[in-house]
Amino acid sequence: MKKIKFFILVKSIGFYLNILSYVNPRRAYVIAYQFFSEPRKGKLVKEKLPKFLQNATTEIIGHNNHQIQMYKWIGNENVILLVHGWESNASRWKKIMPYLKQTGSTIIAIDAPAHGLSSGKEFNVPQYAEFIHATIQKYNPKTIIAHSIGGAASAFYLHKYPNSNLEKVVLLGSPSEMKIIIDNYIKLLSLNSKISTNLRKQSEDRFNVKIDAFSVHLYSKKFTQKVFIAHDSNDQVVHVKEGLKISKSWTNAIYTQTQGLGHSLHDEKLYSQIVTFLLEA
Repeated sequence: MKKIKFFILVKSIGFYLNILSYVNPRRAYVIAYQFFSEPRKGKLVKEKLPKFLQNATTEIIGHNNHQIQMYKWIGNENVILLVHGWESNASRWKKIMPYLKQTGSTIIAIDAPAHGLSSGKEFNVPQYAEFIHATIQKYNPKTIIAHSIGGAASAFYLHKYPNSNLEKVVLLGSPSEMKIIIDNYIKLLSLNSKISTNLRKQSEDRFNVKIDAFSVHLYSKKFTQKVFIAHDSNDQVVHVKEGLKISKSWTNAIYTQTQGLGHSLHDEKLYSQIVTFLLEA
C-alpha cells in the first residue's frame, strides 16, 4: 500500500510540474530542482539526538559559511572517517560501530549538507566533497567508509584533492554516474524534456561540473588507495552494475557482492569483512 501511495504521489508531482512548465517554466524548473536537491528526511534535532550520537564527542567545523556537524569516538592515532548517504545522517553507522571499534581507531562521522545537524537546505555531491575535505584537513584519516552517494562524494573529493595520506576506502552501495542519478529522478517523476534539459543545466551550473563527465569509475582509474567495494545484487536504489564498474576501474580493489541486504548493506558478516580489510597491512 505504501508503494502504491508513493507511486501516485510522485507521478502527481511530475504531472503538475509538466503542466506548470508550459504556464510558468521558471517556477517549474525551480520546484523540480528543489525536489531533486533538498532532502525531505535525515535532519536531526540537537535536543533529541539518537542515544548513539549522544555518546560521541561532538564538534562543529566551519567551512565556507557552512557548519559541519562532526561526531567523534576516541581511540588511537589511526582515524576512520564515516560518510553517510542521501536522506540519512551519522546515526546510520550505529550497527557497524561495535565492529569498527575492534580496530582501536578513532572514528569520525559527519552529517552531510542539509542532513543531521549540519547547515543548509540543499545537498549536492561537490559540496559534500568540500565537507569531506574540511574534515580530512583537520583530522587526517587513513580510511574513509562511505555509503551510497556518500561514496560518490568521497570519490569526487579524491579526484579534486588527491590525498596520498589516505590509505583505504570502503564503498557501500555507491553509484558511479551522476547522469544515472538525475535520469532516475526524471524517470521517477516522468518529467518532460523541457524540465529535464533545464534540470541538467541547472545541476551543472550548481555543481560546476559536467554531468556526463561525473563518473566515479573514470575518476578511480588514477586512485592509488586500496578499496573494498560491497554492493547487493538486489539493490533497488543503486544498481549493482554501478559497483561493478567502479571495482573494474579501481586498480587496487576488492569487490564483494551480497544477496538480500538491499541498499542499506547492514550485515554482521559484511562488517567482519570490512574490519579484516581495515586491519590488513
